[in-house]
Amino acid sequence: MLLDVVLAGLIAYAGWQVWQADLRAKARAAAMLGHKVKPTPAPPFTPLPAPKPVIAGGYANIAQQTLFDKSRNPTVVVELPPPPAPPPMPALPVYHGQMNIGGPTVFLSQTAASPHEAVHPGEKIGQFTLRDVNMDEIEFEWDGQTVRRKLDALVDRGNQAPQAAAAPGPAARTEAPQAAAPAPVAQRAIGPGAETSFGFKLCDPNDNMPFGTVVDGFRKTQYTTPFGTSCRWDAVGR
Repeated sequence: MLLDVVLAGLIAYAGWQVWQADLRAKARAAAMLGHKVKPTPAPPFTPLPAPKPVIAGGYANIAQQTLFDKSRNPTVVVELPPPPAPPPMPALPVYHGQMNIGGPTVFLSQTAASPHEAVHPGEKIGQFTLRDVNMDEIEFEWDGQTVRRKLDALVDRGNQAPQAAAAPGPAARTEAPQAAAPAPVAQRAIGPGAETSFGFKLCDPNDNMPFGTVVDGFRKTQYTTPFGTSCRWDAVGR
């Protein structure tokens, strides 16, 4: 019986809360509907600028750039002549050998008949600058370009006799005509060649001075290398 009384009181309290909430909702709705909104005034009217009068210069660009006649375009196209062709690369120096004592030294000549020069990386021979070398390849710089070649391709083989072509058969066997031997170069007293960074000067292959000759403070000396005998001019007293 006590539980029934408590439940009845809770139901009555809940109903009263619902009734109060409904009254508050109706009061808010009446206040919102009764509120008057003040209208925003319209912005001031600004008239558009008056159009400019039509003149011939206003549409001259359209007439000049018509797609129907290119002759009405005032822009003159000047055709420039093509740039000149770059100069051809000269013949590469001739390779004669190298040694590595404290740094690579390459023995080159501008042509097969030119005197040998001892060239180090960074030095020039003719129009070429030596950049790098190893036992298989050599690298030059010419006109801003890098030129890399095999050492075998720079060796002068003009003194080697050409091999005769194999005959197709016994009946058609013919002997190839022998190439004319190159004219011998006259030997003469030339003396010391270009000086190397090691203190000695190179020998010219066409020099006929005997070994032991002293010229300008240098003595012509013969020495043996793994590739055979060679010569150089050593400073006297060293």
